[in-house]
Amino acid sequence: MSSEFILGGQKSGKSRRAETIARRWLDATVAHRAVLIATGQAWDDEMRERIERHKRDRRQRVPGLLTIEEPLTLAEVVQRYSAPHTLVVVDCLTLWLTNLLMPAQGAPLDADAPIKELCRAIEQARGPLVLVGNEIGLGVIPMGRDVRAFVDALGSLNQSVAGLCQRVTLMAAGLPLSLKAPS
Repeated sequence: MSSEFILGGQKSGKSRRAETIARRWLDATVAHRAVLIATGQAWDDEMRERIERHKRDRRQRVPGLLTIEEPLTLAEVVQRYSAPHTLVVVDCLTLWLTNLLMPAQGAPLDADAPIKELCRAIEQARGPLVLVGNEIGLGVIPMGRDVRAFVDALGSLNQSVAGLCQRVTLMAAGLPLSLKAPS
């Protein structure tokens, strides 16, 4: 069993790397399954179009990849699908945290318990995991208090997940940079 956390900026190649790992996993043996847990929500027309484009592209690039849409109860879904012959891909942790802390409707949720549950699900995974997230802490410090709090929360989440995964890869311009690899 192995896990990889793929970090990077927007359009850095994170999702493409995760899809490549899933395709290789599925091609290795007919006994393998792969499940993608998509956390994005269609808040507006542009996001709706983006989600539909991602679905079409994934179907072409990784036939056989089952997609489950889950914006909030991520740990529960990871636990449900994790199995020795099933690769679970989560794309992406950043949108999941956004759904918790900055929901399109309603009040923000306390993310502490869901983050702890997710970390427990990662630790207890019975099969391979690939988790995708954004690295947004490399830019200027945001001016708004809420945005700064989100950047801080995401940085903490990324550190926790990176500490639990056997492999951590930073993507830039479509190229992987290994930050952590099994010894």
